[in-house]
Amino acid sequence: MGKEQLNYAQKQCIASAGKLMQTTGMLYPGARVGVAVSGGMDSWVLLQVLLYRQRIVPFHFEIMALHVNPGFNPDSHAPLLEWLNRNGVSGHVELTNHGPRAHSPENRRNSPCFYCAMLRRKHLFDLCGKYSLTHLAFGHNADDLVGTFYMNLYEGGRVEGMGMCEDFFGGRLKVIRPLMLVEKSVINRAVKAWELPLWSNPCPSAFNSRRSEVMDEFKALCKNNKNLKSNVFNGLIRWQLDLTRKAQSK
Repeated sequence: MGKEQLNYAQKQCIASAGKLMQTTGMLYPGARVGVAVSGGMDSWVLLQVLLYRQRIVPFHFEIMALHVNPGFNPDSHAPLLEWLNRNGVSGHVELTNHGPRAHSPENRRNSPCFYCAMLRRKHLFDLCGKYSLTHLAFGHNADDLVGTFYMNLYEGGRVEGMGMCEDFFGGRLKVIRPLMLVEKSVINRAVKAWELPLWSNPCPSAFNSRRSEVMDEFKALCKNNKNLKSNVFNGLIRWQLDLTRKAQSK
C-alpha cells in the first residue's frame, strides 16, 4: 500500500475501527479473518482498513477476502480478483445462483433481499468452516445499525439492533463489524480517496427495498431537526456498544 498521505475520512475509518476493535476485543493473536466483500463501498473500505490495522496492531492476524457472487453478472467480480492479486491478499471468489433463486417461485414467503442474504450468509459460514477461519467480518456501518433498528421496530415490533462482535457456533466463529462507528458519508469519501474499484449492483431489487424506504423516511425527518440524526446515531451506537460489553462480561 505504500506510505500514502491519508485524508480525514480515511484516517477516521482506520481510527474508528481500531477503537471498536480494542473496546470489544474483536481480534486476538493468530486470528484468521474472513472479510465478506460484496463489491460495494462498505466492504471495500473494510478490507482496506483491515490491511492498515494489520500493520498497526502488536500481533499477527490473517485476512482472507470472501466474495459470493449472487449470479446476476458472472464477471462483476473481476476488479476484486485483480485487486487481491495486486495487494497480495488471499481470497475465495465463487459464482452462485442465490440472486435468481431469491427472485424465483422458490422464495414464496420472504422478500428477495432477505432470502438472498440468508443464502449468502449460510454460504459464508460454510466457507469459514472450510478455511478454518476464526472471524467473519462484515462492512456494516452506523447507518446500517440505524436502518436495522428501525426495520426491526417497524416490521417486527422488536427493539433490536445489529451486533458489533458476536459469537456463533459455540464460540468457534466471531462475527464482527469493525466499521459500526463510522457513518456512510465518511465511508463514501474514503472509498473515493482510496480509488477502490467498486462495481454496480445488478440486482433488480437493489434500490427498491423496504430498508431503503425506512432510511428515506428517517432522512426526511432529519431535515426538520438538525440534531436528530446525530442524536439517533450516537444513542444507538452507545446502546449497541453497551449490549456488546454486557454480553462479553457474562
